[in-house]
Amino acid sequence: MKKFCITFFILFIIIIAAMYGTNRTAADREYLRIHIRANSNEAADQSVKYLVRDAVVEYLTPIAAECTDKETAEQLIRSHLSGIESVADGVLQKNGFSYTAKASVRQEQFPTRVYGSVTLESGVYDALILELGTGEGDNWWCVIYPPLCFTATGGGKVEYRSRIYDIISEFFARRTAK
Repeated sequence: MKKFCITFFILFIIIIAAMYGTNRTAADREYLRIHIRANSNEAADQSVKYLVRDAVVEYLTPIAAECTDKETAEQLIRSHLSGIESVADGVLQKNGFSYTAKASVRQEQFPTRVYGSVTLESGVYDALILELGTGEGDNWWCVIYPPLCFTATGGGKVEYRSRIYDIISEFFARRTAK
């Protein structure tokens, strides 16, 4: 039985990989990205970008956890844009910055990015864009849906999440509970 489960698991991964193979375009992929763009590349602006990131990701984590598809994720994020801006503005104000944040969900062209074992090919993606001030500095990015990553705690610790992994874990947990 154990060999069957392992074989099933490997076959499942191969099928998923084939579904998201190289013949798909960026527009076909079901990703909702997040980009937090610093005001500038000055050290203070870059530093506060990470403080904003931590606060915004903490705010978004329970929202993203409710998402079962990209469309739902996009709708939920759009309905929380003012909350996202308020969270970011609070961090900026607390740290002595006079500029504010502007959040929007829009399609943008992105270069190929590698995040752990996930490669997002260059192309047009839907994304939550959070511009701090002018938004002309380097950015931090991640993926809201599927929830591939979120910073769960401060101090730069990153927690990786994968919806596929969660589904497989739940399946095997139910199988062993029987």
